[in-house]
Amino acid sequence: MMKILICCLGGFSSSAMTKKVKNEIEEKELQDKISVEFGPFASSYKIMNNYDVVMVCPHIKYELPMFMKNHKNIDVPIYIFPPKMYGNMKAEDIYEDALDIIEGYKETKMNPWNFPGEENIMIVQRCSSYRKSRK
Repeated sequence: MMKILICCLGGFSSSAMTKKVKNEIEEKELQDKISVEFGPFASSYKIMNNYDVVMVCPHIKYELPMFMKNHKNIDVPIYIFPPKMYGNMKAEDIYEDALDIIEGYKETKMNPWNFPGEENIMIVQRCSSYRKSRK
C-alpha cells in the first residue's frame, strides 16, 4: 500500500482535501492501494520519512527552498500539486502521479520532484494525473 502525506501551510485545506480523497478511496475500494493523511507542512519533516511520497499545496512552492535547506535528511519525494489539480483532487489521479513520482525519484533523487516540463508548477494547467494529461 502506498502511503501519501498531503500538506498545506496550516493543515486546514489539506485536511479538507484529504477527507474528500479518503471518501473517494472508500467509494472506489482503493484501500489496498493507497492511504492518505494530512498535516501542516512546517512540522511535516518529523514524520515525512514514514511516507512514500509527500504532496503539497501549490503555495508551498515559496516555502520549499528554505525547508529543503534546513532539512537535508529527507529521503522521500516532495511534490508540489499543480494548482488546478489541488483544487480538484481525485484519488486515482493522486495514485497515478504518486507511482510516477516515486519511480522518478528513485532514478534522479531530485527533490522537490517535478514532471518534465512542469518545472514552474504555478503555470501548469492540468487537473488530472500527468499520465492522463499526456495521452
